[in-house]
Amino acid sequence: MMQPKSHSLFTLALGAFYFFYFALVGVYVIFMPKVLSDMGYSASEVGIIYAAAPFMRFLLPFIFKHYITLTHKVYLSALALTLIATLLFWQSIESFWVYLVCNLLFGAAMGVTLPYVETIALSALSKSRYGKVRLWGSLGFMGIALWLGKVLQTPQQALYYLSGVTFLTMLFGAYLIRYDTTPPAKQSDSKAFSLKRYWAFWISVFLMQVGFGGFYNFFTIYETAHGISLEMTSWMWSFGVICEVVMLYFQGPLLQYNLLKILQFATLVTAFRWLLLFLFPDSIPLTFASQSLHAVSFALYHTAAISYVFSLYTEKRLAQQFFLGIAFGLGGAVGAILSGAIYGTYLFLIEALITLGAFGVLLIHQYRKKEPHHAS
Repeated sequence: MMQPKSHSLFTLALGAFYFFYFALVGVYVIFMPKVLSDMGYSASEVGIIYAAAPFMRFLLPFIFKHYITLTHKVYLSALALTLIATLLFWQSIESFWVYLVCNLLFGAAMGVTLPYVETIALSALSKSRYGKVRLWGSLGFMGIALWLGKVLQTPQQALYYLSGVTFLTMLFGAYLIRYDTTPPAKQSDSKAFSLKRYWAFWISVFLMQVGFGGFYNFFTIYETAHGISLEMTSWMWSFGVICEVVMLYFQGPLLQYNLLKILQFATLVTAFRWLLLFLFPDSIPLTFASQSLHAVSFALYHTAAISYVFSLYTEKRLAQQFFLGIAFGLGGAVGAILSGAIYGTYLFLIEALITLGAFGVLLIHQYRKKEPHHAS
C-alpha cells in the first residue's frame, strides 16, 4: 500500500503523463495528416503512413510473448526511442519512404509505453479513480487541439509541438517506474497466454478500431472538404474530448455493472455515430451531436475494455499490450489503409457497417463466455 503523500505524487505524475502523452497523440492524429496532405501526400499515402505505427503496436505483443520481457530497462528504452523518432521526423517528412520508417520506430516505442503505464494505473487505482486521473489525457488532447487549431501555420510548427510534448511524456513516464509493483512475468506464463480462448472478443475490438479509421485519420480532412473551417473542426475535436472528460469523471458507478453489456452498448452507439457523419457531413450542429457520442464510443468503451481485459488474464502487462496491439495496432493499421482507400462519400457508412459487425461478434463472445473455462 502506498502512503497518502506517495499516492498523491503518484496520481499527479500519472495525470501529467496522460496529459502530455495524449497531447502528443493529438498533434500526431489531428494535425499531422493535414500537414502531410498540404505537403502533397495523397490520401492513400496518408493512410499507409498512419498504418505504420499501429502495425508495429500489433507486432510487438507477439515479440514480447516469445522473446522479450517488459522490464524497466525496456520501458525506459521505449520512452527514449519515442523522442528519437519524433526528432527524426524533422529530417524525413519530405521523403515518403524514410518518413514511413521513422513512423515504424515511433509505433514500436509507443506500443510499449502506454500498456506499461496502464498496468501500473489499473493495479493501483479503482475503476472510478482511474477515470478521474485518465481524464487528464483527454484534457491534454483537447488543449493541443484548440491551441494548434488557432496558431498552426507551417509543418515546422507542428513538429516543434510534437517534439516538445514527447520530451515531457518521457520525463513523467520515467518517473512512474518507482510506482510499478507488478512483478515481471515468467516466460512460461507469457507463452501460455491464449488469444484463442476469447477469439470473438479480440475480433470485436479489432473491428471496432477498424471502424474508427476514417475518424482518426480523415475526420479533419473530411470536414474541411465539406466547407467546415479548420478552427471549427478543432472545436469539434475538442467538444468530443469535453464529453469524454465528463464521462471519465462520472463513469465510476456505470462500471459496477456488467462490463460486457457496457461494451455492447458502446459499440452500437458508435455505429450510430458514424451513420450521423455519413448522413450530415456539412451540418455543424449534427456533427457536434455525433462528437458528443465520443463519451460513450471512446471513454466508456475504453475503460470498460481495458478493465475487462485486466479481469480476463493473469498476465496483466501482456494482456494490455495485446489489447493495444490488436485494437489500436492491427485495427488502427487496417482502419488507416482502408479509410485511405475508400475515402469519399461513403466513408462513414462503411465504418458504421464495420462497427455493427463488431457488435455481432461481441454477441458471439457473450454466448461462448457462458461455457465453463478459466482465464490463462
